[in-house]
Amino acid sequence: MKVLLSWLREFAPGIEGAPADLAHRLSMLGMAVEEIELVGRGLDGVVVARVLRTRAHPGADKIQLVDVDAGDGEALQVCCGAFNMGAGDLVPLAMLGTTMADGRLIVRRKLRGEWSNGMLCSAAELGFGEDHSGIMILAGGAPGEAPAPGQPLLEAMGITEDVLFDLDITGNRPDALSVAGVARDLAAHLRVPFAVPEPKSVEVVGPSAAELVAVEILDPVLCGRFAARVLRDVQVGPSPRWLANRLLATGMRPINNVVDVSNYVMLELGQPSHTFDLDRVAGGRLRVRRAHPGEQLVTLDGQLRSLAEGDGVIADGDDVAVSIAGVMGGRSTEISGTSTDVLLEMAWWEPLTIARTSRRLNLRSEASTRFERGTDPQLLERALLRFAELLAPAGSLLPGLVDEVGDLPRPARARARPARISALLGVDISAADVATLLEPIGFGVEPAGDDVDVQVPSFRPDTALEVDVVEEVARHYGYERIPRRVPRSPHSGGLTPRQAERRRLRHTLADWGLVEAMPMPFLAPGDLHRAGLDADAVTVTNPLVAEESVLRTSLRPGLLATLAYNASHRAPGARLFEIGHVYLPTDRSRELPDEREHLAVALGGAEAPEAVEVWHVVADALALGPWRLVAAELAGLHPTRTAVVELGGAPVGSVGEVDPAVLEAYEVPERVAWLEVDLSTVFARPSAERLYRPFSRFPSSDIDLAFVTPDGVAAGEVAASVREAAGELLVDLALFDVYRGGQLGQGRRSLAYRLRLQASDRTLTDEEVATVRARVAAAVEATHGATLRS
Repeated sequence: MKVLLSWLREFAPGIEGAPADLAHRLSMLGMAVEEIELVGRGLDGVVVARVLRTRAHPGADKIQLVDVDAGDGEALQVCCGAFNMGAGDLVPLAMLGTTMADGRLIVRRKLRGEWSNGMLCSAAELGFGEDHSGIMILAGGAPGEAPAPGQPLLEAMGITEDVLFDLDITGNRPDALSVAGVARDLAAHLRVPFAVPEPKSVEVVGPSAAELVAVEILDPVLCGRFAARVLRDVQVGPSPRWLANRLLATGMRPINNVVDVSNYVMLELGQPSHTFDLDRVAGGRLRVRRAHPGEQLVTLDGQLRSLAEGDGVIADGDDVAVSIAGVMGGRSTEISGTSTDVLLEMAWWEPLTIARTSRRLNLRSEASTRFERGTDPQLLERALLRFAELLAPAGSLLPGLVDEVGDLPRPARARARPARISALLGVDISAADVATLLEPIGFGVEPAGDDVDVQVPSFRPDTALEVDVVEEVARHYGYERIPRRVPRSPHSGGLTPRQAERRRLRHTLADWGLVEAMPMPFLAPGDLHRAGLDADAVTVTNPLVAEESVLRTSLRPGLLATLAYNASHRAPGARLFEIGHVYLPTDRSRELPDEREHLAVALGGAEAPEAVEVWHVVADALALGPWRLVAAELAGLHPTRTAVVELGGAPVGSVGEVDPAVLEAYEVPERVAWLEVDLSTVFARPSAERLYRPFSRFPSSDIDLAFVTPDGVAAGEVAASVREAAGELLVDLALFDVYRGGQLGQGRRSLAYRLRLQASDRTLTDEEVATVRARVAAAVEATHGATLRS
């Protein structure tokens, strides 16, 4: 973000100081200054010249001879490597003896036998942006502002001495992507007044905007607010010199007055806009919606863009997309030299949608950057008036504002504790200090006992929590004023092996997409019975709540209650895990219950195979030794979709699905895959050696096999037989379908597995794959009485 000091002073005239000092203060406020550039200096000796003619260089293909008039009416020959100018163009000419900003001295010299009497300059060589693709063409400007040959360049362009700060704005500061936002912060830091001037735009007599334009928001989440105004009798032409110069200084190329004013308002206030040729908007109607599947649009850059269903678009009265919301407009309604009636729109777009669309289309723009980080929905009316003010007298503002509102984010309000702020920063901050520091940057601060309630302004969507308020206090208190302290600790930390295993397990399950739940260990007396478990449990004599007087013997009741709560709030399909303690009753000789650590996984809307898959993940993460799944009927779990997990021949848990009767008792409206493991037993056993093997660079082959087995045969047992028969060539095995049907016979089902075979040293032949297939089929048929489906 580049800002001019003169521009900042339009909002805060009291900003004074040496450029280096102001740069330091901006950096301390979190807007790091990467470069300071002195604008309007170092160009003495650069004048305006008119191109008289261009000629081929007799001794070079990549250089041409250009005859120019430098103000004396005589032809002056210059050798030039750019070919973008023609007779009549006005260009910058560095005269002999000129010292350029980079230290080069312009002298008369021969290039391939031809004399060059100066240098024609690009915008980059003059410090006017980064365009070095060709010579800067000066022709243009508002009426009466055309430069004359021989006129000093700075005078011709109306450039005065100024200071340009190049700021590095972090993603959490959307307000600083505007001159007004930077000025607000700097003025507050310097304790000088700040104000955004009221636009001085005058409406003309004519039809109101509502008579000419209709706006409909079909997706209120996509668009929180959409405001539009109409400008009549617009004369598209060059921008005033001062406006074009500011855009050049901040790295933007002037195009025409309509486009330039749009860019100017975006840089000044942080609000992007888009203009439509009203005569080319079908029905004078705009509809804000999500893109249709397969919808396409030619954007302003001439590219055909294919849209996805999640993208936002603005469509016309015929429901044809004419703009990609918040990213780029469409060519079909762009402003041209013949446009007279202009429809100006400004909107608040949902940031995540804009971010996804711009990244997917690889179409990043200044506008999309601001919408991604969040713009101010309360700024639209002022920004529209500022646009009209800057465009006048090249266009007349018709009365009326079309303003439609969708779902806007609620204004944030945070409770801040001065004691907590002081503890975090290491300095004493009172409630009065908080108000003194935050109110100048637009925050509202109200006393709340010993604390304060902070009302976050609409232009700061990045601030929502107390810790965000602490950051704002720290910025304006001054990071350099906070004493440096090195934390000291008498001990170096470390994890026990069991703690390390528990942490690894948590991270693995979270990486697998599961969310950790932490229900209370206290249950109501009937909860265990509802979960299908033995009601014999430890009773608390002095419970915190009378209705929760029983210690849990399983993690099942708490997770089922959590699933039911989520489903009742229209959030089914929760994937939960818990690592917690259960309390098993013991004989009277022991004073304390048998406290054990368990892992439980509850997958809402899932079937037993998914729970088995999670068990595989757990076993791999903990490097467990030989294990197997044995079909069994367990209380509270589905009678035909449950297995006992055996580790080294000893049971350590259960896997399968929760019994439908239990789900009904807990009012869970979906199937639930279930896994519960006794971690106390698992952690007590030595872990197997973790084996790693390199990835194979050779292609893999997939085989799909479906076996018809009796219902009593566990899918895990079949999978174990498949693994054993397939041998080392098997790198992945997945159960992808379970089917029951009349043609299979009573009490039988089909289990479909996908085997992935791969060798580490070669590409498998069809014969090798066929051999493995036959061996696996024979093993499963012989071991489990299964038949291979054809």
